[in-house]
Amino acid sequence: MIRVGVDVGGTFTDIVLEQTTVGASQKIFVHKVSSTPADQSVGVVQGVVEVCKIAGVSPGDIDLVLHGTTVATNMVIERKGADVGMITTRGFRDILHMARHKRPHNFSLQFDVPWQSKPLVKRRNRLVVDERLRPPTGEVEVPLALDQVEAAAELFKKRGLKSIVICFLFSFLNSEHEAQARDVVKRVIPDAFVCCSHEVVNVIREYERFSSTAMNAYIGPTTALYLRRLEGRLRENGIAAKVRIMQSNGGISTVENSSLRPVGLLLSGPAGGVIGGRWTGESSKTKNVITIDVGGTSADISVIQNGELRIKNPRDTEVAHLPVLVPMIDIDAIGAGGGSIAYLDPGGAFRVGPRSAGASPGPACYGKGGKEPAVTDAQVVLGRLDPEHFLGGDLKIDPSLAHAAVEQYVAKPLNLSVTDAALGILRVVNNNMALAINANSVAKGIDPRNFTLMGFGGAGPLHAIALAELIRAKDTIAPLHPGITAAMGLLLTELQYEYTRSVLVVANKAGKAEFELVNKIVADLKAEAREQLLSDGVPSDMHRFATVAECRYVGQGFELRAAMPDGPLGENNIHSVVKSFFDAHKLAYGHAFEDQLVEIITLRVVGSAATETLKLPELAHGGRANPKTAELYTRHTVFDDGKAVPTPRYDRAKLLADDVVSGPALIVQHNSTTLVPPGYSANVLSHGDMRIARLG
Repeated sequence: MIRVGVDVGGTFTDIVLEQTTVGASQKIFVHKVSSTPADQSVGVVQGVVEVCKIAGVSPGDIDLVLHGTTVATNMVIERKGADVGMITTRGFRDILHMARHKRPHNFSLQFDVPWQSKPLVKRRNRLVVDERLRPPTGEVEVPLALDQVEAAAELFKKRGLKSIVICFLFSFLNSEHEAQARDVVKRVIPDAFVCCSHEVVNVIREYERFSSTAMNAYIGPTTALYLRRLEGRLRENGIAAKVRIMQSNGGISTVENSSLRPVGLLLSGPAGGVIGGRWTGESSKTKNVITIDVGGTSADISVIQNGELRIKNPRDTEVAHLPVLVPMIDIDAIGAGGGSIAYLDPGGAFRVGPRSAGASPGPACYGKGGKEPAVTDAQVVLGRLDPEHFLGGDLKIDPSLAHAAVEQYVAKPLNLSVTDAALGILRVVNNNMALAINANSVAKGIDPRNFTLMGFGGAGPLHAIALAELIRAKDTIAPLHPGITAAMGLLLTELQYEYTRSVLVVANKAGKAEFELVNKIVADLKAEAREQLLSDGVPSDMHRFATVAECRYVGQGFELRAAMPDGPLGENNIHSVVKSFFDAHKLAYGHAFEDQLVEIITLRVVGSAATETLKLPELAHGGRANPKTAELYTRHTVFDDGKAVPTPRYDRAKLLADDVVSGPALIVQHNSTTLVPPGYSANVLSHGDMRIARLG
């Protein structure tokens, strides 16, 4: 069995190949290539073919390719999606414009409202038709005017629109009208990408439902094209393996399902890193972890508490300030990475990021035409990245270009030495990342002093100690393959689908009729999930189902997730749902009103199928201090106090379990470099991960 995980970042594409042979130990091979932003599939296929050469296997022997991509996310951020047409209920054309009437910044006189300045659907392409359903039953109040739907479709066809959304007011109660309208549009424009709101997000709240559906259509055609092109390139290179795509919720899905519902891919890239971080924490016997994935373009931050991933509350699930009601791992991203550019703004302030040099031209030291200094250039100037070991020597860097860029754009304008300017670049970017970590932890009731900071991504282990000091984390962990952790996380995911249905039931007052309704909806949702898993070729004995009730206090604005019992819901177990909601409320807000009524708003069924997990062999025991057999050479390196000290380099591949490396030291490997400052020591754990802590 050969599985390959491929994670595409803004600067590098990370690849890991796992080879499992009956009666033999598992083998892991890792690789890294430059990303190809114009068409990510080029870099993906190049990386897969090259890692096969490293492993000594034929590309045709691969059984499964798992892929995390930023195609959908980049489309939204850069606003390069499709022109979308929308058919909606008369009187509700401007739902996408009005939104919730909330200002993005309450006290600012200068702010942008992205759903108005850069709408997913232009107003002229939002057309209305007569139809109305009556809540709460979904009865037809006004029949759907099919002739108006056909006229709207003909107008879209005339305008050349090929991506159409159908969003009616109460379709989550009765999907009949949306289904009828979809059939008409498909008849008029057979090759159109058409999606209905009940198919994308079948829940209450019209603005969020409309916005999520519009987002699905906005990114749909290009995402589907990319996935088809990826499959085609793989086939051209003799790779006939199944392809699975990472979802925002931490599960994987098929190419077909991802093409129809690409809105689930918006956090596809960062999700693999968090899952890889949890797995590393488990192997390191560490349940409370703050992860930061520092790549070339961005830093992705998440918190793992008691070994559990955090799922965002519905009020927080947004991309580029636009609401997307799909389940997402709680990840915050900021524009801070190895490629983040240091510059003086028009007011003379010194800034680092979010503008990035990316993969092309890259930092100045790459010698590919980049002139402005990036964070990577600062690391090179300080002697923390050696030319002969950058990406294992596969990518040549020129320290003189880094020195010249820092001097010209930062040191001279600020009247600083080049060393002080480079240290300043790192201090600014580290403080930016520390503020983002606190926003994802302290602001949500998490005390970093009780957590381990895990820095990964190509640049993560270079920043981890400084970040841990800023947020007061108790220690840090550098995973076995820091630069490939997100790709390794792909090999730990499972096939997963989520289905939802809105239902308004006051749990404390529920009777026989309400319990029957809830149990029927849960059974219907499980049937949908079962059908999808069977269509993916997963046998029924491997199906797993989890049910979640999204609850709120009666009259409260947004809901929290509460666990549902395994069996049918009834008077004997409804109290467990209420208690679970109270516990979730205490965790999120620090309190709970246990004398108040609790309302179930949405039922969610998660259907999944377990896959084989990634297993790493234990290292041979070493127990050595600063092992000479792993030492490469010694060079002067500048640390945060500004002093240049002789610093030995160690080959991480030659370190064994229980070896201890005392700072100052640099531990180098193909995909990353780990910085151990003076006063710190790195302890090698049983599987090769390193725990770095202050001495004494």
